[in-house]
Amino acid sequence: MLTERQGNILLRLARQHIENHLGINKTKAPTTDELSDPVFLVKRGVFVTLHKRHNLRGCIGSIAAVECLADGISRNALNAAFQDSRFAPLTAAELPDLHIEISVLSDPQPLAYQTAEELTRKLRPAVDGVILKGPGGACATFLPQVWQQLPTPEQFLGHLCRKAGLADTAWRAGTLQISTYQVQAFEEPAKGEKLS
Repeated sequence: MLTERQGNILLRLARQHIENHLGINKTKAPTTDELSDPVFLVKRGVFVTLHKRHNLRGCIGSIAAVECLADGISRNALNAAFQDSRFAPLTAAELPDLHIEISVLSDPQPLAYQTAEELTRKLRPAVDGVILKGPGGACATFLPQVWQQLPTPEQFLGHLCRKAGLADTAWRAGTLQISTYQVQAFEEPAKGEKLS
């Protein structure tokens, strides 16, 4: 588990990388001493989510623990800001309205189930992130935060199937591979507050 201070260091790192890419240096970069904390060298799956005025502005990450935490946050902050194919690259004019959230993932675990009813019963709304794998390489994930917009398992799974390019009801057949994971999330404070 990361502390609030460690989460805030990672949030500063994410914002500082985005600003640097835009040629702006408003956010104080984490110091070498701060980033030498051993927790930042552990390989973890991470996602960086950007919002602008409460609307999604970019979200990219890696479920697999392929790089250390600091590197994953740095890379995915840039990817979310400038490489998310759903959005135009972020501009400097948008920075004042940008709100950053980072999610540090646990290792995904397969979820065994036989029927659609059992699947909906086993999922834990607002706790579980879900990875769905289907035929033909179809694959998608939703972070646990998505339960805020899709509060029932039926809604959550239907939209996740659609994201994977499957029919909304594909999850009801009981043939998809499902894995779950949890996250520790940190987000920037509301306007006017400062990161500690």
